[in-house]
Amino acid sequence: MSETPKFTVRNESFTCIRCGTEVRPLASGGCRNHCPECFYSLHLDVNPGDRASECKGILEPVAIESHSKKGYMIVHQCQKCGHRTRNKVALEDTDQPDNLSRLLELMQNPPRV
Repeated sequence: MSETPKFTVRNESFTCIRCGTEVRPLASGGCRNHCPECFYSLHLDVNPGDRASECKGILEPVAIESHSKKGYMIVHQCQKCGHRTRNKVALEDTDQPDNLSRLLELMQNPPRV
């Protein structure tokens, strides 16, 4: 029995399902799983990048957390199954940085339980 890796690098372009933004790969070669404008995403993975989730629900950005090593993280909650996940904010991306105004807006909202 083979195990799936805990992290599969996927730096791919996509079209945001919520706002229609054409999202380009990160210039740094990292992994962005969310729209840089509205911060929404899709519940595609069990482990990052594996595309093994059967849910395919919309991941809503519900909070911003600060991580001591990774910096700001977007907390997503699946509107279909309730699963929560986190992804690094990409403010420093030279090609298509995350929207600072959207980040600040989410930081002002109290986290949802």
